[in-house]
Amino acid sequence: MNWSERVSAWANPSKNPELAHVFAQQAQYLPTLWLLGKTGAGKSSLIQALTGDSKIDIGNGFQPCTKTAKVYDYPQDKALLRFLDTRGLSEADYDARDDIAACEDRSHALLIVMKADDPEQSDVLKALKQIRASGRINNYLVVHTGILQVPDPIQRQQALAHNQAQVEAVLAKPRPQVAVDFMADDPTISGVVALKQALMALLPILAQFSESLLNANQEEKNFEHLKKEVLWYAGAAAASDMLPAVGLVAVPSIQGKMLHSLANQYAVAWDKQRLTEFAAALGASFGVQYLTRLGLRQLAKLIPVYGQTIGTATAASLSFATTYALGRAASKYLYHQTQGETVDASELQSLYEQALSALLPKPTNHAHDTPQDAPNSDQS
Repeated sequence: MNWSERVSAWANPSKNPELAHVFAQQAQYLPTLWLLGKTGAGKSSLIQALTGDSKIDIGNGFQPCTKTAKVYDYPQDKALLRFLDTRGLSEADYDARDDIAACEDRSHALLIVMKADDPEQSDVLKALKQIRASGRINNYLVVHTGILQVPDPIQRQQALAHNQAQVEAVLAKPRPQVAVDFMADDPTISGVVALKQALMALLPILAQFSESLLNANQEEKNFEHLKKEVLWYAGAAAASDMLPAVGLVAVPSIQGKMLHSLANQYAVAWDKQRLTEFAAALGASFGVQYLTRLGLRQLAKLIPVYGQTIGTATAASLSFATTYALGRAASKYLYHQTQGETVDASELQSLYEQALSALLPKPTNHAHDTPQDAPNSDQS
């Protein structure tokens, strides 16, 4: 089989039973947002605000995960994100160990959800002490909800400061916070924009749920219908990297499956001409970068100690980002194929790099560590 035949087989793959195990593993490594808060703190409203699904509420669509927690996978078919809701905080014998274990080995953030007018947070703080002592959770965000239920601005700030101080006393350092009110219709005072920005810094995949289509062209609108599928394949590629010595084989196979699926969506078949044109449009450096990234991330996984921690996490992040970027570029290429148009190479390369950089890990940003002076202070 010559090179062109191999490439064609990659983009038009036959069924590969070995990938079934990899796809099954994906559900175990979904990015997870752990919601820690009392009943009525606004956890359901928070999930609705992030997903845009008004039908979601705690107890409806959530599945048991541990004795004291339930999970909700979004979307329900080919899930991309998991919410974990801690329940039973008011029970005297609550033990957070099972819930901590449910968040292990995932990119995740702990959202400490506290109503502004509720200073009695002893149950939350008790659980938080145990979570902090475990050393397993690194990303925290305090979400102050129902802020407009404290109408006086001075009293509101005092209430937020009190609850924030309680949290920081347990965590022994300042933590980022946002102030929201999901009942507010005006986005400039609801704080939802600030919430999404804070969470995107912790879980970049959330940015893909927050983009506006108001100014999108037809190609971009088409991709919005395919984005969740591309993200799902990206998640499967990342999951394969959590399994030692698997990603080097599985990632290209998953990406080939994705390209084949996208071509079916556009009713276009990958042939030698299209594959050559697509590769050429991405540029000669693309192939070198692709193979280098693939090789380095797999090599990092095999380094003792480092490879089992930082190496594996880095490999998964790179696999996720490169798979998504490849899918984004392929979608644009295939769209223009259906229109009988030629894709500008520089435009396709720029789109690939933008998609890649949007999902690669960023340095820790502490911009949100400063408490807000007003409900809409982060809206600018």
